[in-house]
Amino acid sequence: MTEYALEVEGLTKSFGGKPAVRNVSFKAARGEITGFLGPNGAGKTTTLRMSLGVIAPDSGRAELFGQAPDAAGMDRVGFLPEERGVYRKMTAEAVIIFFARLKGVPAGEARKRARAYLERFGLGDAARKKIKELSKGMAQKVQIISAIIHEPEFIILDEPFSGLDPVNQSLLEHMIREQAEAGRTVLFSTHVMEHAERLCNRIILMARGQKVFDGTVDEALAQVPRQVFLAAPPGEPMQETLCQFGELAEQSRSDDGTEIQWRLTLNPGTDAQAVLRACVDASLKLTHFEPRRPHLHDAFVALVGEEGARELEASAEDA
Repeated sequence: MTEYALEVEGLTKSFGGKPAVRNVSFKAARGEITGFLGPNGAGKTTTLRMSLGVIAPDSGRAELFGQAPDAAGMDRVGFLPEERGVYRKMTAEAVIIFFARLKGVPAGEARKRARAYLERFGLGDAARKKIKELSKGMAQKVQIISAIIHEPEFIILDEPFSGLDPVNQSLLEHMIREQAEAGRTVLFSTHVMEHAERLCNRIILMARGQKVFDGTVDEALAQVPRQVFLAAPPGEPMQETLCQFGELAEQSRSDDGTEIQWRLTLNPGTDAQAVLRACVDASLKLTHFEPRRPHLHDAFVALVGEEGARELEASAEDA
């Protein structure tokens, strides 16, 4: 049995002569949570569709559980597509049971699971309501449940957090962790870096149809120089004390002129504690000292530049 639920190599796709995905390769290891990250239009959805055999690539290949995607393999997959869509005249419970039955779950067990998941997602009172009577967020939760109701080995969620309020986003994060703890593989796409930073074992960063990073969260964060933000009264020997640790830049001054704010971008391998010790040894009169941990958004900016960062921010605004 292959150690990967999904392997893609060299996937490439164009639409109307315009490249959408260019030579993308990655693997989703069994039992891990993999984040597929990037702004809208980065090629995430097209890559996922090619990975599952929904659309054919112009070149490259995909293997699901060690072989080309087929109906038997898809029975072991739970897929939440980017385009939300469930039968609007069916009740929430009936929709979930329907999808469970399609995947071979016996009727009694499907009903039992549907009721349990509806309660857990705060939809117990909406079980008998038609989808068209539910809010967008409630309908999305029904579709998420429908994607996992058959307890698949491999769960693929395309922008699952979009449209959910913070409480339900937290609930979904908990569900993803729970699925991974049960030994299932999870791959989800998102343009919101914070979700991936909290959840993922590995991340794949996409920009303009290309993969720009593939590795662990810590490896991604290592792409960003660590920084320390300091403040002190004018006249303190900041440059003389701190230039050995990295690049020191003045950020701003207080309105009354009694304090200067500084940003120290640390040299590779430099520890913030060493900076603090140097400040103490030099008797600097610091009024502020804050080591700042980089985030995945910072790593994305470091890898794709400011234009890519603006595309990511635009995606967040459109969500």
